[in-house]
Amino acid sequence: MLVHIPEVLTPDEVRYCRDVMRRADWADGRITAGHQSAQVKRNLQLPEHTPEARELSGLVSAALNRNPLFMSAVLPKKVFPPLFNRYDAEGEMNFGSHVDNAIRTIAATGERVRTDVSSTLFFASPDEYDGGELVVEDTYGTHSVKLPAGDMIVYPGTSLHHVTPVTRGSRVASFFWTESMIGDVTKRSMMFDLDMSIIRLNADHPEHPSVVSLTSLYHNLLRQWAAT
Repeated sequence: MLVHIPEVLTPDEVRYCRDVMRRADWADGRITAGHQSAQVKRNLQLPEHTPEARELSGLVSAALNRNPLFMSAVLPKKVFPPLFNRYDAEGEMNFGSHVDNAIRTIAATGERVRTDVSSTLFFASPDEYDGGELVVEDTYGTHSVKLPAGDMIVYPGTSLHHVTPVTRGSRVASFFWTESMIGDVTKRSMMFDLDMSIIRLNADHPEHPSVVSLTSLYHNLLRQWAAT
């Protein structure tokens, strides 16, 4: 299940983050790659221990907490602190096909996060760079993603995916993983569809009695399926 989440960050927040990134020192992106990913990863990354990375991570985390579509689509239990990368045209930086590591460890706490859902939040507008599409392969085919600055895509962490070479400009983004309360992607997708249906029904027919019964069904399923 791929879900496009628009306007996670406001234009002012995007501009502020971009200003912070311009002042930061970037490092080789392989610092957080697993063995397989390191063989195909060619990009730059903000080291997560730097003041700039910690500030931006906190800003993105706050934006996620106030976003109802992210909450509905992902049902987060634990979120890995957001990281930040950059793909430059010089060297045609890219990231070859890979699957994200199943478990990530938060460096500051040692806490482990199961990577049920992967997320990419864009900071550069599509007209600022050529190439750099996120290409995700799932059971429904191949999906190419290149979103406006401030928008985000979420997709199953089990998906094979890659970033195409950047041939002009720079692609700047945040990426992170979420351990969902519902680890099974099919059940999580069903819960999202049910939640969206409840919202639409309530908008079209306010106070319809079915809203109460469907909302009860939603929470009882969540209670049954949520990991303890």
